[in-house]
Amino acid sequence: MSRRTPALIAAAVLLPLALTACSSSGGDAATGDKASARSEGFPYTVENCGVTTTYKAPPKRVVTMNQHVTEIMLELGLKKSLVGTAYLDDQVLPKYAEDYASVPVLAKEYPSYEQVLAANPDFVYGGYASAFAAGDGRGREALKKSGIETRLNTESCTKGDQPMDTLYEEIREVGRTFGVSDRAEAWIERAKADNAATAKKLAGLKPLSVFVYDSGDKTAFTAGGEGIGNELIERAGGTNVFADLDKPFGDASWENVVDREPEVIVIYDYGATTVEQKKKRLLTDPALADVPAIKNKRFAVMPLSDAVLGVRVPAAVDKLAAQLHPEAVEAATTP
Repeated sequence: MSRRTPALIAAAVLLPLALTACSSSGGDAATGDKASARSEGFPYTVENCGVTTTYKAPPKRVVTMNQHVTEIMLELGLKKSLVGTAYLDDQVLPKYAEDYASVPVLAKEYPSYEQVLAANPDFVYGGYASAFAAGDGRGREALKKSGIETRLNTESCTKGDQPMDTLYEEIREVGRTFGVSDRAEAWIERAKADNAATAKKLAGLKPLSVFVYDSGDKTAFTAGGEGIGNELIERAGGTNVFADLDKPFGDASWENVVDREPEVIVIYDYGATTVEQKKKRLLTDPALADVPAIKNKRFAVMPLSDAVLGVRVPAAVDKLAAQLHPEAVEAATTP
């Protein structure tokens, strides 16, 4: 690969002349501008969940683990940077389906360390802390030693901030890392407009108390107060009965579910257990019989990928609002 033949030497001599000619004719000016714009602003240093990284240029070979970060990459037009993906919770949105189909799936769930290395990435983007489980060999430090930079979706490590602001910053930092800040800022502006439109529909309405049922039998795995799921409920016209749980997800006792008397149960739809199976489990539990949501059979349904820190959130707020307050939302959208 490093041998220099006479033909290559001649080409090297002629190349500057050819580039000058192209520049004067304007034939490749647009391509040159794009390449120049893409490399502007580097090196770029960012702190992410306790790991500080300096990028000399945008990553070129990316593996994503967990659906919501894969969709962030696709929304920002970064399909060509993806060399592998893993772990879907449900179907990707139709708008991403064609692009997603072009990316190799490394594993149905998390790939092994060896499977990650086989894709030869220079960057791995994980959606949950479990994506970088050190015990499975995929720790961020181990990947760094192999020459691979990493990013963890900040819902896994942010406490006390407004999750919607955290989402905007997640999109902004990913856009900056890949040299597409303009796309990231455009998405943020659209998201803010969508959130404002939903808020306008719900102005003046009394919030409904909401219990999120993700999964669980002996205890209820639910949405806590630190994640985007909690803010999504609030922006959709609800109040999370477990907002005092200081983490994005956590376990709650069924006794506490009963005591907090939720008016609506939001079921997260994903995995092998269907929504109907989850409803049946809730409706047939004698201990829950007096819960208002059970008595009135008030359920709302959300795909899990709508309720984590990703690009689906603004639309998910509006979809949940339509389930919690159908009359108000319908009246606001009817001409």
